[in-house]
Amino acid sequence: MGMEFPQMMTKQFKRFGKRVSRRKVLGGIGVTGAAALAGCGGNGGGSSGETSTSTGTMESTSTSSSGSADTGPLTADGSSTVYPITNKAASIWNYNPPASDTEYWPYEDYDISTDQAMADYWAGMYGFETNESGDPPFKISIGLSHSGVGLTKVMNGQVDIGDASANVQAELEDVDFDKFVNHVVGVDAQPIVVSKYVYDNGVQQLDADTVRGIYRGEITNWSEVEGYTGDDKEIQAVGRAVGSGTDTSFRVNMLGSSDAEMPGVDIRKGENQQVATTVKNSDNAIAYMALAFVSNDVPAIALNFDGTVYTPGENLSDEGYPLARDLHCYTYEGTSDKEAAFLRMLLHDYGQGEFVGPAGYATLSNSRQEEELSKLPDPQ
Repeated sequence: MGMEFPQMMTKQFKRFGKRVSRRKVLGGIGVTGAAALAGCGGNGGGSSGETSTSTGTMESTSTSSSGSADTGPLTADGSSTVYPITNKAASIWNYNPPASDTEYWPYEDYDISTDQAMADYWAGMYGFETNESGDPPFKISIGLSHSGVGLTKVMNGQVDIGDASANVQAELEDVDFDKFVNHVVGVDAQPIVVSKYVYDNGVQQLDADTVRGIYRGEITNWSEVEGYTGDDKEIQAVGRAVGSGTDTSFRVNMLGSSDAEMPGVDIRKGENQQVATTVKNSDNAIAYMALAFVSNDVPAIALNFDGTVYTPGENLSDEGYPLARDLHCYTYEGTSDKEAAFLRMLLHDYGQGEFVGPAGYATLSNSRQEEELSKLPDPQ
């Protein structure tokens, strides 16, 4: 039946020299675990100027500003692929666990020496003062939509950070790309998933050409697929919403261009969560989505690209896997101290080990961490 997903993910934590508990692993799968800590979900990418916070209240968004005087909320919106990382990180930040709470602030596991609470430690690097009430120096609010919305909002000053699962050049047109600052926080080895019925009836690996044929409308029935042993069933090809980073990445990497046509798509969903639910509730579906949303009920299959087989839990994060893509937290016209405090936490081994890896994504190599950290303002 294949490897269970929690076992797949634990392979990604070895470089941090710690054992991640089952609670933390399961808490990072998709949005549910992160949102449970927050007590809320995202705002769906609306343009009302409000976004739901991890305290369950509504606060007006604030634009990015430099310096530590700004103690209004840090806001982000965008990709549902990046959301499990930033939302869980924001939830823990807003809780601001004290140094004594090593379940949520295991600083010693990452060679950090401090007696400060978690948010106080990272914000303090940029001059933000400790709040005597125990609250963080500033709160963080994460909205949920998709990449194009997040990038547009950060460009328009509606949020501080735009979460995106594709490069801004692939998402927007006729904008000043030089004003965007690209912060890569992890890598998504985007898988192909199928309904459990299809998986259990022989489809545990496909050639790239077969996947292309399905999404181009050339293969329409599972009986046409080599290895399938189930009943005669039409293929339900699920796609992400046009404009989502996941959709853009799939078109570029699988079909050759960001505007490649996919006439075989039967239904499109705006968020990874919706894709996973559709596949889980179907017996004939195939889909592309973020790795963080794979489960035993939504199994990922192996893919054969030009003779190399890429298998979930083994080598999807390898450099040669065509569907691997960077996960971005964009800032606009520089990076403020407030933005830098949160991003530095995500890029540090602590953020990689607690928020990126448990969400099911590949963590950054040491060299990539150094590259991304160099984009941030120096701590005070």
